[in-house]
Amino acid sequence: MARRANSRFADYDASVFVNCPFDASYRPLFDGIVFTVILCGFRARCALEIDDGSQTRIDKIFAIIEECRYGVHDLSRTELDAVSGLPRFNMPLELGMFLGVKRSGLDIQKRKICLVCDTEPYRYQKFVSDIAGQDIRAHGGDVKKVIRAVRDWLRTCSGRALPGGAEVYRRYCLFETALPKICVSAAVDPAELTFADFSVFVAEWLKLDLAERAS
Repeated sequence: MARRANSRFADYDASVFVNCPFDASYRPLFDGIVFTVILCGFRARCALEIDDGSQTRIDKIFAIIEECRYGVHDLSRTELDAVSGLPRFNMPLELGMFLGVKRSGLDIQKRKICLVCDTEPYRYQKFVSDIAGQDIRAHGGDVKKVIRAVRDWLRTCSGRALPGGAEVYRRYCLFETALPKICVSAAVDPAELTFADFSVFVAEWLKLDLAERAS
């Protein structure tokens, strides 16, 4: 009798773990990354989807990482917090978790691939020099650049035929313009928009956009 595949990993090759800041000033870049991942036919996963009181937060993040072949890691907010004066190390920690699962996990985990981003090409060497040699993509805090970086990386890693970076950015801008009306239609306050809400809205808008362009 054939052995049944673990359903937990059914979407492994189409899942992208997004490890990036969640603060308001980074939100346009976060939205751009998630939009790009979904437009390219992948599923975006991140710590914001966690809603399970039966696990510790670190276990939940490990579980998500294990279910994703791909990972986008942005280290641009690894800096001193304006309020506490202490450095913010969530992103380097989750990058380390991703690399650790790849190195020590079962065969499926060894196929993991990651993209590391920062504001500047070599800034990361000042606080996490152990990843020297990684191909760091610098976006300078620009949404268009981070969208292109994610799109180009997914194209290279997956081998899928994807729209160019300029086209992905153009459609992202159209979606962002439409988002307020989408929120009104769904009776969702934009200020309360969750990661799950945003992901669903992107997927639904892309379906409508594709249908309109095909007609």
